[in-house]
Amino acid sequence: MGNYRNFTLATYFVAQATANITEEELEKQLDFVTRHLRLDKVYVEPWRAVQASHEQVEMVKQAFEARGIRTAGGITTVMRTPEGAKLKARLFDTLCYNDPAMRARLREVSAFTARHFDEFILDDFFFTNCMCEDCVRGREAFNALHGIRDGSWQAYRLDLMKQVSREDIIAPAKAVNPRCKITIKYPNWAESYQETGYNPADQREMFDRIYTGTETRDPVTTDQHLPRYLSYSLMTYMENMWPGHNGGGWFDNFDTHVTEHYLEQAYLTAFSRPQELMVFCFQSMADHMYTPALGYQLDKLDALLDHAGKPRGIFCYLPDNCQGEDNVQDFLGMCGLPVVCTPYFPADAKQILLTRSSAFDENVVDKLEDWLRRTGGDAIITTGFADAVRGRGLERMTSVRLRGRTVTADRYRVEEARGRHRCLFPRGVKPVNLPVAEFRNNATWAVVKAAHEEESYGILLRDDYCDGHLWTLAVPDAFPDFYAFPSEVLSRIRQAFPVGGVWLEGPARISLFPYDNDSLILYPYVMEGVQRETVRLHASGAKALTIPGKPGEIQPLYTCGEEAVFELEAEPGRFVLYQILR
Repeated sequence: MGNYRNFTLATYFVAQATANITEEELEKQLDFVTRHLRLDKVYVEPWRAVQASHEQVEMVKQAFEARGIRTAGGITTVMRTPEGAKLKARLFDTLCYNDPAMRARLREVSAFTARHFDEFILDDFFFTNCMCEDCVRGREAFNALHGIRDGSWQAYRLDLMKQVSREDIIAPAKAVNPRCKITIKYPNWAESYQETGYNPADQREMFDRIYTGTETRDPVTTDQHLPRYLSYSLMTYMENMWPGHNGGGWFDNFDTHVTEHYLEQAYLTAFSRPQELMVFCFQSMADHMYTPALGYQLDKLDALLDHAGKPRGIFCYLPDNCQGEDNVQDFLGMCGLPVVCTPYFPADAKQILLTRSSAFDENVVDKLEDWLRRTGGDAIITTGFADAVRGRGLERMTSVRLRGRTVTADRYRVEEARGRHRCLFPRGVKPVNLPVAEFRNNATWAVVKAAHEEESYGILLRDDYCDGHLWTLAVPDAFPDFYAFPSEVLSRIRQAFPVGGVWLEGPARISLFPYDNDSLILYPYVMEGVQRETVRLHASGAKALTIPGKPGEIQPLYTCGEEAVFELEAEPGRFVLYQILR
């Protein structure tokens, strides 16, 4: 690929620097960054509310190209309110696309960028949140024409940004440079796309490539609340959305207060096997302590990925423009369930996960029933999904009913998979608030239950439907409370969904990344309360494990039938790839 065997390494050079940096200062910054990172490519930005001159753009290009670093362009679609003009009802200076002057300026910027580059990318401000009078009138007219009576913005903004993509970005760029390839980067807040006009369903047929924001943040002290597993799962979503056209994963060093939290973005993005890793931005990496650490770890990731195949996992169905149970799949991923995501119903998969977001597909219950009968697979549905599809036919497949009740519990009953009615009774670290999933005894079976006083309530419930198996999972009101479940509870949930015959026995906040070549990666997160652990890996048909590059084999602790069980050390912040020998 370039300087690394398994990915291209890119960075982004923002317009404020393109417009103002001197050649001397740029060379000084390049000396530092290239001492630690083997850059293959840079996206040079002429516009981010300020416009760089032709001369400055060419100077920056030549400085990078002289060091063997390929150049492409970039645009961030923000525009300040002109001095003396009325402020618009918008956030972050995103454009008002009902303002003719702003749209005209965007067309100029797109053409300018295409004159300098045969490729450019749109940073993730290519959306709208403007609610000025012109935008309100536009929404009202659109909704009236299409019979939308709830006053919502979604359909209007999706249509508007499709039009803007075609008329104000693609057309002017292709007019001046027909060779120019244009990439749209989608941000990390996937379940909010439709509210702001991001429209992958249509835009993926308009642009040449897509790109994925894999940034995460401190979820407590910043405005975003994104589980770190998203850096992996969103990459799988975009790759499955348009196979081969997901250009890469983009992460940054903002709002990460711990070095490992920054580096974990790179790890999880790399685990998804991207074409390109984008380090945003060049200016923030110059003279920063994270830069040497990242360079050191990229070499380790490159060596590790030599032995990894294609990611595999439980397919979580997230239809275009869906929303609900935001990021619950990522919390499950951080509890050791290997989740990959797709915008298409995974008709040929053997394991699927349906959340409240999946219910956006009006036909999802019929698809689920057909899938269970046809594949004989295992489907796990959340209580949010069951609630959202109430009355749509799920009742044909399960006796589980949700009636709005909740319970708080910290005691559990876990039925072992082998030998029905042999149970464990662990206690959690704190009480967890759960929905009450009512079910009919001996019609639906409770594998895991929570106990409160003299009553118990289903957490993992099983229905056998034709040749398939339907599992209902009670989701805590606060998704991080999954971490409060005892390891026995989490392990039993994982046991129900082995991927490639592999599942993990151990606590929360450790992820399992399996691949289609009998390799897997274990990664425990650097988080408060996470300590070095001895975990057990269950692998059906395995004879031994190896760690590529290290001598010897890891023998099973014991075997049970076809399943081998291995004891492994899991250290926070340390990723290890294991190869299964069969």
